[in-house]
Amino acid sequence: MRIIPAIDIIDGKCVRLSKGDYNTQKIYNEHPLEIAKEFENHGIEYLHLVDLDGAKSNHIVNYKALEEIASKTSLRIDFGGGLKTNEDIHIAFESGANQVTGGSIAVKNPEVFESWIMKYGAGKIILGADANNEKIATNGWLEASELTVVPFIEKYKSKGIEYVICTDINKDGMLEGPSFELYTKILKATPDIKLIASGGISEFDELPKLAELGCEGTIIGKAIYENRISLKMLEQFIVNN
Repeated sequence: MRIIPAIDIIDGKCVRLSKGDYNTQKIYNEHPLEIAKEFENHGIEYLHLVDLDGAKSNHIVNYKALEEIASKTSLRIDFGGGLKTNEDIHIAFESGANQVTGGSIAVKNPEVFESWIMKYGAGKIILGADANNEKIATNGWLEASELTVVPFIEKYKSKGIEYVICTDINKDGMLEGPSFELYTKILKATPDIKLIASGGISEFDELPKLAELGCEGTIIGKAIYENRISLKMLEQFIVNN
């Protein structure tokens, strides 16, 4: 299972929110590159980079941070937040993203999202299935939809999607543990999906459980920043797996 630390960006700074609420913003570092280099120094190869300004404003905003991290580290970056147009995705890949995540666009403009899968290939496009009580949420989680998470993933699997990041919004940033039941349900319905668990990771012991469930990767945010899981522990996990 891949370990994928998260850096969420507002105004070019590394922040974390709780349950996606922008009013709960806490700044951890004004220079995301410093954190990215620290990850790299501990044997981490992947990074989940989220443009929270972009998610709110419906277009890519913090691509300079992406460009800086991509050019000054060897981390393989998946980038999301505000990717709504062909121009946005072009900027993301030009700025050094290895993969991009589309969530809101997959709900609101499926034709464009499907065209990205066709153009760039399933290895480059991740479906963002962010759910609140199993209903898909959009626009930086500020809006709810009537779509249910499992059928949503099944639909895009039939369109060629391989990678899915699923965040249980109620768990995100709460350090109360991940949504094991939801991930079990998703993997039972779509066993071939490369499911990346996100939200609620609070302690190291949860990682082997997610691996056992069959998750392809896990995104860890606040647990790192609040020193609940050390980079040394993650380094050890990577070496042993």
